Amino acid sequence: MSQDDSFHTDVSTRNNPELHQYEVRVGERLAGFLQYRQTPGRIDFMHTEVSSDFEGQGLGGVLAHFALDDVVAAGLRVVPHCPFVAAYLKKHHANDQFIDWP
Repeated sequence: MSQDDSFHTDVSTRNNPELHQYEVRVGERLAGFLQYRQTPGRIDFMHTEVSSDFEGQGLGGVLAHFALDDVVAAGLRVVPHCPFVAAYLKKHHANDQFIDWP
């Protein structure tokens, strides 16, 4: 097993509403986060960051996918101010009907 494969065996995602961010963890380590601002009826995705230790492993996409599914399941609209999330949405069209482009 390569080092990259081992990172993907213990990946978890969660919403951390106290910090207004979605998080992706590898084991106990915070590997990345997606900051948001919630307003009535919508979530504005503001900034995504993946730690340099975990770049290039697809964790940003895992995080974006999880956050989008969570927001849509809650019946909210998505506003992608974050360039990473905007680029992700332009490649993945499953949630197009829930997006309000800024």
